[in-house]
Amino acid sequence: MRFVIVTGMSGAGKSTALKMLEDMGYFCADNLPVPLIPKFAELLSVPGTEMNKAALGVDIRSGQSFKELERVLSELDEAGLTYEILFLESSDDVLIKRYKETRRFHPLSGSSQRVDKGIAEEREKLSFLKKKANYLLDTSHMLTRELKGELNKIFVENKEYKNLYITVLSFGFKYGIPSDADLVFDVRFLPNPYYIEELRSKSGNDKEVRDYVMENEKSWEFLEKLTDMIEFLIPNYVAEGKTQLVIGIGCTGGKHRSVTLANALYETLQENEENYGVRIEHRDIEKDAKTKAR
Repeated sequence: MRFVIVTGMSGAGKSTALKMLEDMGYFCADNLPVPLIPKFAELLSVPGTEMNKAALGVDIRSGQSFKELERVLSELDEAGLTYEILFLESSDDVLIKRYKETRRFHPLSGSSQRVDKGIAEEREKLSFLKKKANYLLDTSHMLTRELKGELNKIFVENKEYKNLYITVLSFGFKYGIPSDADLVFDVRFLPNPYYIEELRSKSGNDKEVRDYVMENEKSWEFLEKLTDMIEFLIPNYVAEGKTQLVIGIGCTGGKHRSVTLANALYETLQENEENYGVRIEHRDIEKDAKTKAR
């Protein structure tokens, strides 16, 4: 029997995660009243039951009964009933953006209070669950398919899960440094393909640009030193409980050098992806073309 409690910040993707788990063969129930959770767990533990995989969505919408959750989980522990907690997290900026895009009210803010106030209050109420979580997924930069991949690793393939998710992000300094970047590296010291007529319209995703950038000895030396530092930091970040690491690599316009080096770092980190999740994002790769088209 595998019993998973899916919880976390409103807007972080709990409903999506439940649908994905359902597709993976889990019996799923959402927002069951907290006092009924022990009964639900007992039913799952009955020998011979057909329902051997279940996921239960629990969040702040439970209202007053949510306050009982800490006590209820203690009762499950005392009764020897096994369960796992999947906690979905996301940054305040991303959550606020999602609420604005969907034009929905935060459960704790209603129509009269600002969303950020509701988010802050929710974080405080959920803090005990976050500390108790077996799996902590930060969906701030995750695509839907990436979330599905992480859930599949944990709940289908039963791989050992590391709570760190790495985003390698290329950007252009002229468009601003990414506000959520934990580490920022400047590759403007490398020769700029922009000044080569036949390369100007291409990007670091094109072989010609990649070859031009990487034929420079300094590019390989930088990549080697950067990789060495990142590989040193990763286990220390994991030990510290960090769940999201955004590595920004910037050049002038975010189209040539930064894209090339970001791709190279991403490919290197992918070799050890069993220890963490990793994704690539090119924030400004199309911006020059859009600016000129105006």
